[in-house]
Amino acid sequence: MASDDVANLADSLAKTQVDESELSYKGQGLKLDNAQSVEKMVKAIEEFDGLRALRLEGNTIGVEAAQTIAKALQKKSDLQCCHWSDMFTGRLRAEIPPALNSLGDALITAGARLKVLDLSDNAFGPDGVKGIEKLLKSTACHTLQELGRHCCILAAALTVCHKESSALGAPLQLKVFIAGRNRLENDGATALAQAFQLIGSLEEVHMPQNGINHPGVTALATAMQHNPQLRVLNLNDNTFTKRGAIAMAEALKHLRNVQVINFGDCLVRSEGASAIAETLREGLPILKELNLSFGEITEEAALEVARSVQHKDQFEKLDLNGNSLGEEGCENLREVMEKMNMADKLGSLSDDEGEPEEDDDEEEEDDDDDDEDVEEEEEEEEEDEEEEGEGEEEKSELNQFSTPPSAPRTPDVSTFLSFPSPDKLLRLGAKRSFLIQQQVDVSDVSKTVEAFLKISSVYKEDDAEVKSAVLESIDAVLCKAFLTPSFQGLSFMSSLLVMLGLLKSEDKLKPVKVVPGHLQCLEHAVKQSYFPREHITVLNAFMARPNKSLEPCSSARDRLKSTLQKLTPES
Repeated sequence: MASDDVANLADSLAKTQVDESELSYKGQGLKLDNAQSVEKMVKAIEEFDGLRALRLEGNTIGVEAAQTIAKALQKKSDLQCCHWSDMFTGRLRAEIPPALNSLGDALITAGARLKVLDLSDNAFGPDGVKGIEKLLKSTACHTLQELGRHCCILAAALTVCHKESSALGAPLQLKVFIAGRNRLENDGATALAQAFQLIGSLEEVHMPQNGINHPGVTALATAMQHNPQLRVLNLNDNTFTKRGAIAMAEALKHLRNVQVINFGDCLVRSEGASAIAETLREGLPILKELNLSFGEITEEAALEVARSVQHKDQFEKLDLNGNSLGEEGCENLREVMEKMNMADKLGSLSDDEGEPEEDDDEEEEDDDDDDEDVEEEEEEEEEDEEEEGEGEEEKSELNQFSTPPSAPRTPDVSTFLSFPSPDKLLRLGAKRSFLIQQQVDVSDVSKTVEAFLKISSVYKEDDAEVKSAVLESIDAVLCKAFLTPSFQGLSFMSSLLVMLGLLKSEDKLKPVKVVPGHLQCLEHAVKQSYFPREHITVLNAFMARPNKSLEPCSSARDRLKSTLQKLTPES
């Protein structure tokens, strides 16, 4: 299962060959809150000549303790391996970024050249990722080979790291990526997929139990095709369904070095399993392990999978436990494996779910069809709402007294973008940033600019919930845009400058009425790693000019100008 996979992976990382150059506090359950609590650890670090690996996983480290450890690391230039998973249990989210910043800055100051950075099993979300952003973009990570963590900001930082290291003639050669149980979901998986596609050097990808379903799986499948040395692919306990499984099967046709595939608990279903079996018959010559357990696979598809591994000389284990074979199906599977002299390669079938009822088969098909129908219905609803526009809202107001009282209808993204309000944004729910990111067509520069302005218009500095929702949504849209290779960044900047009234339009476009939120969100965006440095220089030049359209927002304008000046490199 996923937890076992992550634990096994942690053990394998623990065996990194550091000989006597490792200092380990692994799994000691230490609660390290302040400088006093780490006195002995700091002394050990300072006195350890040639320290190459530091293991802090399985303890809980506060801000002051991290800052004190960081001071000791500032002189450890030989450090190569930082095993820092499961390091913030019980800590407030606000504590994590400064703690990571301190440790990261120390590594940069020391001039370390990392090979391993394991921060998996620290479910701290985007704020925590920001804590390692500077480190990931630094030369300390240009030599990175193994990495564990999460999400859009991380993807942007990896992209910057790859570009900068490539410019120095030594492209980032990331080999192992670990992000177990880190709440990636589709937006995080999609953002990381874009970075993986660019990097192209991955040999192991471990992303179990992340709430990823078929859109995210499909994005990852595309990215895997661009990593020809991939050996291990572990996506255990995510939700493929047949569409995700078929996309992954197609991607695997392009790879020759895969040895371990773990799609257990991924609901690949029979059609997905058949597609994977077809890929196995045609390729993956050195495959050793295949896990398709607990995937609602029926007998016929399971037998296809079994027969597809017949001529794999290095094959060691097939796991089809927990599927829907039935007693007779399990026996038939064992017979097939025995006839191929591979009976010892088949794992236990003790948790088989039994033959599905006919209704179950129909339900499986309905589930996948429902997914497609829901998407089509959503698209149709969005088109209808766009056509109806303000007229529909007016009708709603006229009818509100003639209809029975009911709970307010949950708005969709299209409604929010058409008539933005803080309340509508919050009512989109926890996945609002992903939903908005999916809705905005970043191939259309004008739509991307419009989305930015609509979202930022509801920004409230004094409302923490609204502020967070707005900034997360802004990050999701702009991160997707700037990480898309075909995105026209300069056109985006030109259009944005026009809409803010900072640049005259040749098409006589009418600028929006600038509100503080526009400038406050822009100030936030320019400080993120996804925002191109060259665009900051352009924006700074235009903001330096006097402009009447920004006068009503003088405070926000001045803050933005100050930030841009700090970020603009001196000529």
